[in-house]
This record gives sequence, C-alpha cells and structure tokens, in this order.
Amino acid sequence: MYMYVKRILDILAVVMVAPLWVPLMLVLAVVVATTSRGGVFFRQKRYKRGRRFFTIYKFRSMRVDAPKDVPTHLLKDPQAHITGIGRFLRRTSLDELPQVFNILRGDISLVGPRPALWNQDDLISEREKYGANDIPVGLTGLAQVQGRDELPIEIKAAYDGEYAKKISFLLDVKILFKTVWVAISGRGVKEGGRS
Repeated sequence: MYMYVKRILDILAVVMVAPLWVPLMLVLAVVVATTSRGGVFFRQKRYKRGRRFFTIYKFRSMRVDAPKDVPTHLLKDPQAHITGIGRFLRRTSLDELPQVFNILRGDISLVGPRPALWNQDDLISEREKYGANDIPVGLTGLAQVQGRDELPIEIKAAYDGEYAKKISFLLDVKILFKTVWVAISGRGVKEGGRS
C-alpha cells in the first residue's frame, strides 16, 4: 500500500519545495555554464526498478573530456577530471538537484537505492540477492546516509536490501533528515567512489 502513497508523496514534496529548488537550480545552472566549457547538465544511462534503464540528470561536475560511462572510482585520477565548481557541487550533493525532474517523471523516488550505472553489473547482482532491484531507486537512500562513498559494494547492497525489507513512511522521513545533515557536513564523500 505504501508504494502507491510513496509516489504521491514524492510529487507533493517536490512541488511544495519548488520555491526553494527552482531559484537554486537557476543560479547553479548559470555558475556551471560560466565557469567551465560544456553543457550545464550531465546525462547518463542508469538502472531503475525492475532492472530497466532511464536517463538520469545531474549538473555537470566534470570536464567535457572526462571518460564517459566510467564509475568515478575506476578513474586513475578523479580529481583531474572534476571542475572547480564541480568539487563543491559533489561535496554538497547539489549536483544531484536536477533529479527532481526524474522524480516528477517517475523514474526515481525521493528515497530508495541509488540508481546504478548501466554497466555496474556487480552492484546490480549484489542487490538481486536482497530483492533491492524490485523497489524504486532514489535520490538518496539508506546506504548514502550510512557511509556514502566509503562503503564497498557488498555493504551498500546490504543496506539497500535492509531498506527494501523495512520500507515505510517513517523510514523515508528519517533518511531524508539524515541526508540533509550528510550533505551539509560532506561526510562520506570520497572522490573515486561516487555512484
């Protein structure tokens, strides 16, 4: 039952806080556009519920010549590919803000396992063990507030599985509040391990 209510709550939450995120997105879009060469947005193919694909949106935080579709943790020197403003965006998770459009489209939820890259078969396989591929992916999730980039794939998948078992309104609210703290503090950010 909550899964149906969850979608409605996602839309209501995004619409209600629009006076906050719309002006912020406009400012960030201008900053990204004027501080480095390339487009404002970064698009990437990701997995969503049921192991289907969708296009995720982010503010571009890397140089246009950065390798495409390579998880950051596999890059030899991630810092060399990240723009000046990109470091700030990634540390504060503001690069994820354009995903409000993914939420409105129904690609993702506010809370759920973070969408895996189209070629992250190791993460998808681990999540399959816990049934975590059968629930909506999210803007933030239990793994993100428990360690974020510092967690190995096996632990991330286990947290995603725990969320899949305990999914509820109260758990979502708890994760959202923790996400705000994690984003402000920058805790758990480790370039070379972003998902």
